[in-house]
Amino acid sequence: MPHIICLAKQVPDPETPASQFKVDEAARKVLPAPGIQPVPSQFDTIGVEAALRIKDKIADTVITIISLGPDSFRDTIKHCLAMGADEGVHINDPAANDADHWAKAEVLAAAIKKLGDYDLIIAGRQAVDWDMGVVGSTIAEILGIPVVTIAKDIRYEGGKVTVERVLLDGFETVEAPAPAVVTVSNELGEPRYPQLRQIMLAAKKEVKPWTLADLGIGAPANRVNLEALFVPDTSVATEWIEGDTGAEKGEKLALRLREVKLI
Repeated sequence: MPHIICLAKQVPDPETPASQFKVDEAARKVLPAPGIQPVPSQFDTIGVEAALRIKDKIADTVITIISLGPDSFRDTIKHCLAMGADEGVHINDPAANDADHWAKAEVLAAAIKKLGDYDLIIAGRQAVDWDMGVVGSTIAEILGIPVVTIAKDIRYEGGKVTVERVLLDGFETVEAPAPAVVTVSNELGEPRYPQLRQIMLAAKKEVKPWTLADLGIGAPANRVNLEALFVPDTSVATEWIEGDTGAEKGEKLALRLREVKLI
């Protein structure tokens, strides 16, 4: 009976209008947009889809969702359960919820160890908020297991994982012994959308609430020092170069570019 663990993160809705996107520069945090609910990270739901495709072929596969974050992250777990996953684990601890990517990988690895036997860990290639793309590979390093990144297809059979990876100039197929970590990309395809019946069934599925104490670890130490967080100035100034002929305009443009040291 294969056991697949999928990592899922909640992020601000990428469809949030730019006018509604604001940050607290002093606290170096993104402010929630009023009236717009956060959503599961797109690549993570694609990872759940990859696990469900394996479950479609191997019916007794068990899929566990793990998410690390505050109370609202439970909604992301429930969404994944409604897609078809079997159980959830919600790590919710103030000492870890604001941890950086490296520290969160340490906490997630501890949760995976607590779960026990597993055959495959699937994560998104990166979260769609910070785009760091390091958590999956860091977990593999901590657990001492193989990692295959940027997958467009995952197959599990006979204690090994076969992954088709996305390259800059094509694709490659890689085999790895289980257990392994695989990070998925959007080339795998759209994740299935939960139907009403699945949403109702998900309400009955278990979500285990864990804290750092349950994992037997202390507060993780951050490695990333965030110096500043701000919305960049995107205003544009236009300067018109006039002249009687094209040659005159070109000469004036060249002189102006030289003046501002662009050439």
